[in-house]
Amino acid sequence: MQVVGIDVGGTNTDATLLSEDKRVLAMVKTPTDHSNILASTKAALNKILKLKNDAHPVQLHLSTTLSTNAIVEGKGDSTAVLALAGPGLNIADFGFNFSVYSIQGYVDHRGRIVKEIDREEILKIANQLRIDGTKSIAIVGKFSHRNNSLEIAVKELLETQGWFKVITLGHQLSGSPNFPRRIMSAYLNASVASIQANFVQMIEEIIKTNPIISDVKILKADGGTMGLKESCLRPIETILSGPAASIMAALALVETCADNAVVVDIGGTTTDIAVIVGGEPLYQRNGAVIGEYQTLVPALLTHSIGLGGDSEVHIEEHNIVLGPKRAGTAAALGGDSLTPTDAAIALGLVELGVKEKAIAVLKQRTKGKYDSWLKLAEAIIDAFAYQLSEAIHEMYQRLTKVPVYTVSEILAPKDIRPKKVIGLGAPATVFIPLVAKILNLPYQILPYSAGSNGIGAAAARPTLAISLHVDTEEESLIIPELAYREKIKRRLFFDRKQARRIAIEKLESYAEQMGLSDYGEIQIIEDEAFNVVRGFYTVGRIFSIKAQIRPAVWRVR
Repeated sequence: MQVVGIDVGGTNTDATLLSEDKRVLAMVKTPTDHSNILASTKAALNKILKLKNDAHPVQLHLSTTLSTNAIVEGKGDSTAVLALAGPGLNIADFGFNFSVYSIQGYVDHRGRIVKEIDREEILKIANQLRIDGTKSIAIVGKFSHRNNSLEIAVKELLETQGWFKVITLGHQLSGSPNFPRRIMSAYLNASVASIQANFVQMIEEIIKTNPIISDVKILKADGGTMGLKESCLRPIETILSGPAASIMAALALVETCADNAVVVDIGGTTTDIAVIVGGEPLYQRNGAVIGEYQTLVPALLTHSIGLGGDSEVHIEEHNIVLGPKRAGTAAALGGDSLTPTDAAIALGLVELGVKEKAIAVLKQRTKGKYDSWLKLAEAIIDAFAYQLSEAIHEMYQRLTKVPVYTVSEILAPKDIRPKKVIGLGAPATVFIPLVAKILNLPYQILPYSAGSNGIGAAAARPTLAISLHVDTEEESLIIPELAYREKIKRRLFFDRKQARRIAIEKLESYAEQMGLSDYGEIQIIEDEAFNVVRGFYTVGRIFSIKAQIRPAVWRVR
């Protein structure tokens, strides 16, 4: 099936049409309107479909900044968290900058209910929140990944009142035990859920007017895709999909990507830096971090800096500093701001826009040691390459001090050093050779570099993950992401092999339920087992297994 990939960037929205055998058939670019992301998406889609010269159905892959922008700009719905923390834990110590209410009821670390919820307490708090204008609620138990029943009980109680637009449960987002990050993830998910639901509704309207679109997938932070229905349940997973698109583009377009490399995506507003080790991208160790918010969302490891083709130019006495804010449209392209793009155009490094306008805006800013437009333009280009090189160096310096993770293994720090620079983005042809020279590395600029993020979105394949927790003494088996729980049989004979088999079978069933067929490899990425000892005797075992459909791309020619 043909695939259309659309990536909404900080400056432009890129769209790509891939053939059934994953050849690039067409590419378009349209300015991004951050006040109306859907309009930008729709404009790019209409442009690319006009270039389609057959009636073959297409699958649409969307990389959107919608949730990311809502979180960064604080535009989500007013949201509060009801936390089932249990004794000995003061929620205030976590320092959250949003409302978190500790309520009665908790389960212990084995998933056993120690205390039931207090219905009157919950309704009293919830009613006051409703009066205060709270729109969405997140419910998070400290050990809900071991037993979700109390979270579900609170949700069912609140649903009888119909007071809130969205209710998010912590266990549905992650099976990991990090309570503060699970609270943060659930809070953010609840706050952006209605925004994502409105976006999905509008996408569905577009599909109705374009019956050629057979299916729609949303790009996730881990480089995989999810369906529209899933994105409404877990919109938090769509954060940072733009940087993910650039990494997937590199994996899709590089002939052989078995070495270590640094991937540099230079846009108009920001530059995204990612690390590939042995052909695999690195992942965030504990989950995505966006601004001050630390989450449990599986995410590729990327670092974004406020440096791009449209960055502000600050002329200081002895040097040039670029960014971190976007100045606006380059003078050579019809704007009135001096940008690095103008410097590149004036120097003849790229054929774009009106060269005379670029030179004119440079002349307006000459001063001090930069007493000619030529000196100023060269200094701007050098400053861009220097700032980007420093950012890459600092990122690797940080990574050499901590364990780093690919999708399949933990790596020692010495394994990550780059052997080449992979560049993409419209300004890549200008700046990547200079950066590679500073870093003393060879470089490769991706084919279709100016719009390759659209290719990355189109080439991404589905991913899913589940966490399986088994306690043989308690005879319990749960998969929190699926709200699945069962009593195991023949607990004395239950072993690690059986736990792994069940995890794979449940993930296969989940994939089938989500309408996925060609999803590639299933991997066990976490596998832990502990003995339960009482009175010097082993009375049971605990197994924690995490299985995932591995993030992957189609190779693009």
